[in-house]
Amino acid sequence: MAARPLVARQPNERLQALIQEAACSNAGLARRVNMVGHERGLDLRYDKTSVARWLRGQQPRGRAPGIIAEALGRKLGRTVTIDEIGMANGKHLASGVGLQFAPTVVGAIEQVCELWRSDVGRRDFLTGSSVASSALVEPSRDWLITGADAAVERSAGARVGDSDVDAVEAMTSALNNLDHRFGSGHVRPVVVHYLNSVVSGLLAGSYRDAVGRRLFAAVARLTELAGYMAVDTGQPGLAQRYYIQALRLAQAAGDRGYGGYVLAASMSHLAAQLGNPREIAQLARAAQEGARGHVPERALAMFYAAEARGHALMGDSHMCQEVANKAQTALDRAGGDPADDPDWIAHFDQAYLSDELAHCYRDLGRPEAAAQHARDALDGHPPTRARRRAIGMVVLAAAQVQQREVEEACRTGAEAAELLGTLRSSRGTEYLDDLRVRLEPYGNESAVRQFAAHVDGRGVREPV
Repeated sequence: MAARPLVARQPNERLQALIQEAACSNAGLARRVNMVGHERGLDLRYDKTSVARWLRGQQPRGRAPGIIAEALGRKLGRTVTIDEIGMANGKHLASGVGLQFAPTVVGAIEQVCELWRSDVGRRDFLTGSSVASSALVEPSRDWLITGADAAVERSAGARVGDSDVDAVEAMTSALNNLDHRFGSGHVRPVVVHYLNSVVSGLLAGSYRDAVGRRLFAAVARLTELAGYMAVDTGQPGLAQRYYIQALRLAQAAGDRGYGGYVLAASMSHLAAQLGNPREIAQLARAAQEGARGHVPERALAMFYAAEARGHALMGDSHMCQEVANKAQTALDRAGGDPADDPDWIAHFDQAYLSDELAHCYRDLGRPEAAAQHARDALDGHPPTRARRRAIGMVVLAAAQVQQREVEEACRTGAEAAELLGTLRSSRGTEYLDDLRVRLEPYGNESAVRQFAAHVDGRGVREPV
């Protein structure tokens, strides 16, 4: 691979320090890099002169920085990031940042940290990117066939302990609660800056394997939340990248159950929003298969509910009902007390399942069932789930339109608009726009005209 100079060429002191720490000669490092490259199907022919050039500030192109870090990590017996070897200028990842399911823990750390840096910097290729269905499905296949990471401990950097992981978990809980109450437009910038300024430093620190697993699990949850917030601020292409990295972090944590959750609760719902029903079912089934034996009944209920959404959007009423019944049976077996379930699924109660089923029956054109499940969901969602309640009201209003209860639909929609006026949620606005389209055939009725004027007057708030 040809080399290119750094923008302002300076001696690479980070690389020099690691070579000295590894007690490795330039020629020895070159041999190790060539060997790792060979394992990855690359014909590398570096020698001691190549290493000398890197130490003077030149940087190899393509995948070479990651391979150099891997070679040094093997010699040191710990993970080494591209940043540690002084080659993390971000250009080698270009617009593909966040779209790969990294084969190594080192690669996963570098990938997700670069995603956070790019997001904070509002890189154009992130904010303007679209979602490719294959970029959702392919990582799920990687996750299904990839074995557990043998070790994740690190011995360089500031010491990271259980209290640091506790802090990340507490921050995630607090930010999640704020998001439910006020919408992601208020909260997401805080999440991304916290990931980039604090969490990235923890990942690059020093930790035992057990602490590292906990850390990766906590960071996976916060990364998934940032992805959901990207959806709620109208950035599905960015959400896709966060979800893929959350899936890889869950793998590093050794948490197959949470990996399944990312597939079924995050990626499949993104596919639903984008109108890709086949991918919804595929992702939900991958979650069921990959997390088999690692999740409680409550999680299985959610996985089945996600699959049911896909079948509903494909118009397959029989399969939708069959899988929906499995979801209800699993939730019934789980019982009403989520205390023994993982925190990431404890929220999934009868109200959430009813919410999912209301969407299914709306899409299947069964408005009576859709309306009943929407009402059940609204009865179960507390006021703190403001966005969820607002969306549930819009789904109920859509079912009422399907039943030709136009005046009632307008009243329900107006109530939803009032609540959405207190939030910054692109998702909520999209649901309300969908309701207005459904009401267009009845545009001459006074209730519909009043509803439109009311919504326009309220000015439902878009995310910042």
